Amino acid sequence: MENLKPQPPHVVFLPYPALGHVKPMLKLAELLSHATFHVTFINTEYIHHRLLPSIDLDAFHRRFPNFHFLTIPDGLPPHHTRTVADLFSSIGSATTSALRQLRVSEDLLCRTTTCIIADGIMSSSAVIAGEEFGIPVLAFRTFSACCTWIYFHLSKLIEEGEVPLQDQDMDKLVTCIPGLENVLRRRDLPSICRVERVGDPILEFFIKEARAMLRASALILNTFDELEAPVLSKLASFFSKIYTIGPLHALSNVRINGDRSPLASTTGILWKEDQGCITWLDSRPSESVVFVSFGSVVKFTHDQMLEFWHGLVNSGKPFLWVIRPNSIIGGDGSSGQLLMELQERTKGKGLIVSWVPQEQVLAHGAVGGFLTHGGWNSIMESTEAGVPMICWPAMFEQQVNSRFVSEVWRVGLDMKDTCERSIVEKMVRDLMEAKRVEIMKVMGVVAKQAGESVKKGGSSSLNLDTLIQDISSMTPPSSRAE
Repeated sequence: MENLKPQPPHVVFLPYPALGHVKPMLKLAELLSHATFHVTFINTEYIHHRLLPSIDLDAFHRRFPNFHFLTIPDGLPPHHTRTVADLFSSIGSATTSALRQLRVSEDLLCRTTTCIIADGIMSSSAVIAGEEFGIPVLAFRTFSACCTWIYFHLSKLIEEGEVPLQDQDMDKLVTCIPGLENVLRRRDLPSICRVERVGDPILEFFIKEARAMLRASALILNTFDELEAPVLSKLASFFSKIYTIGPLHALSNVRINGDRSPLASTTGILWKEDQGCITWLDSRPSESVVFVSFGSVVKFTHDQMLEFWHGLVNSGKPFLWVIRPNSIIGGDGSSGQLLMELQERTKGKGLIVSWVPQEQVLAHGAVGGFLTHGGWNSIMESTEAGVPMICWPAMFEQQVNSRFVSEVWRVGLDMKDTCERSIVEKMVRDLMEAKRVEIMKVMGVVAKQAGESVKKGGSSSLNLDTLIQDISSMTPPSSRAE
């Protein structure tokens, strides 16, 4: 009988349809494709159509010839506004149905798939499909280990009366989460805890997905061992295998993008980047600029925008501020007028742009601080670049991240639950002047750890190698004995 050459592993990726989730999952998918795996990346139709303009598909497929994009519906009409709550309610059933259809139309989940790597909040759909088709599921939680640990204790927070958070002392310590008894205040719990009642649909969604994650065969995290070792040891009681492979953007740069070519991979950005900001930064002194960006989702009222602007101007520090199109609340045209006024009044004090190549900006020598919403991708990028942070969290796990940035890792400041110009000014001055030496001393150590972790022999690099080896040892359904 003729010996058949073994086929490379085939990994199906199932990201949640939001930039902060798609971006790190694309990085991991590219890394596995670079390791000669076959990869199928399943986006929702809405996200994929927004992603396409940022990808040179010809160059991408030359670099990753075994990488295949597929799209599925998200359960909402094409012109729907796609609020967070609407997506949470629609995405699960839509995904389960779509995966079953793909089994038939693509023969995707029937014979060739070695494993599914699913976003942590797509776990229910992925686990149902995996168990139905006999395929291992690995859960990729796209935020920190500490947040992951807290989400596994949402039911405990309800039992202890900490959730819902209503008319309570928000600075009281939360002591019912093992290992974090002296860390979290009520205001530091994820924003989903700030609900009016037990049984809130969004809170229930995250509880359900956390339970489903426990049925996965392994956990993947975009973090590094040296940063979150105590919490990782706690998570080991839930998962026999945990792969910490962050900062993923840095690991990708080491293994794939040594030339940092924009054609080598996709950044997963859904807006056009303003490269002119780099020229502007080139003209600024070392570590003098405050970079301001609140991610891809956060929206502002007019008053909030003005408070931030006045605080930044009053600090006397030059600033580069990302204000996305339509990120100011208001549909009467006044938001566009406000943005134009701020851009005009900012001349000589800073620069306002619609989007930037964030990794490149944070790596620029002129940037001395980062005012951020505290999303996990931003924290990983800032930490690896050695740029201290001011966190103004808005939603979900960002409240947790900001607390850890300031009180556990001590690489920045926490400005949650306030938006006053005097406080913005003080925080910027503290970060850039009064507390800078103290914070930078710690940040230097953490940044070095992050950089070392992704180099050959580093913890994250070795963990990626282990992940590759473990997936390679799995047997797809078509090869199993009947």
